[in-house]
This record gives sequence, C-alpha cells and structure tokens, in this order.
Amino acid sequence: MIRKAEKRDASSLAALSIEVWLNTYLRDGISPIFADYVLSEFTAQKFRNSIGDPNLAIWVSENRMGIDGFVAVCSTATPPLANCSPLEIMTLYVQPRHQSNGRGVALLHRALDHCRGHGGENAWLKVNAENSRAIDFYLRHGFNKIGSTHFVIADKAYENYVMETDLRHPVA
Repeated sequence: MIRKAEKRDASSLAALSIEVWLNTYLRDGISPIFADYVLSEFTAQKFRNSIGDPNLAIWVSENRMGIDGFVAVCSTATPPLANCSPLEIMTLYVQPRHQSNGRGVALLHRALDHCRGHGGENAWLKVNAENSRAIDFYLRHGFNKIGSTHFVIADKAYENYVMETDLRHPVA
C-alpha cells in the first residue's frame, strides 16, 4: 500500500534511510565521517519536520509489518543545472529485500503524478554515479542523464548524475 507519510512514521523513515544508505554506499566499512553524517542526517526529528513542510511531499510503501520504502519530493528545490524545474525527487529508498517487486516503481509513479499535479513539465533527481542499479532503474522509467554535480562530505566529493524526465510523456 502506498500512502502519504504521517508524523508517526518519522522513526521508521529514519531507520529505513540509515539501512538503505549504509547498504548502498558503504561497502568497505564505516568511517567516523560517514557514521556521523548518517546519524545526524537521518533522524526522526528531521523526518517529522519534513512531513510538516508544505514544500515537501513524502509517501511510504507499507506492508503488513511496516514501512519498506518511501519517496520524497520537493516542489521548490534549487536545481543543480540550468533549465531544471524546481521539482526534485529527493529520495527514493526501498529496503534491499523488498527491491525488484514493484515498490520502487509504485513510489516513483506516485512522485511523478505529484509533480504533474504541480504543473511541472519535467522533474529531476540526483543519483550516485557508481550506483548502476539505480541509474538503470531510472533510465528504464524515462529519465535521462543531463549532467552531473557532487555530493560533498568532509573534504571529499562524490559524483552524482543529474537525471531528468519529461512529465508530459509518461513511460509505462
């Protein structure tokens, strides 16, 4: 079931974010820099604030046991490249054991419908340049790579592709 996030979901969203982020990006151990980032960035309080923010929309995928994925959209994002709209799909996370069974697609479609409802012609997102699984997922669902930017933590920068989709021509 896909539904709008509620404040009571905040701790589940924080835990899911930590799980997915660590599983996706930290394959060779966890340094203090990344541990500090994850523990300060993915907090229940930050999710409660996000759920209450009128410029953000968050939907969750929920099974009989709890939340197994979510998508967050910002309608007033500052684009990293010229000609991008302010509609950003900020986060699309699905627990690894629930990937490849339609949850990510359902969440993505909900986010894109939301963007269309805001009158957008396109929406964009950032994805780690080394995350080939996510890149392939977005390419299959109508996104195109239009440039790159960087995720910076401490003194290191990690390339992220900027991908965009035309909301006027949905991909099945």
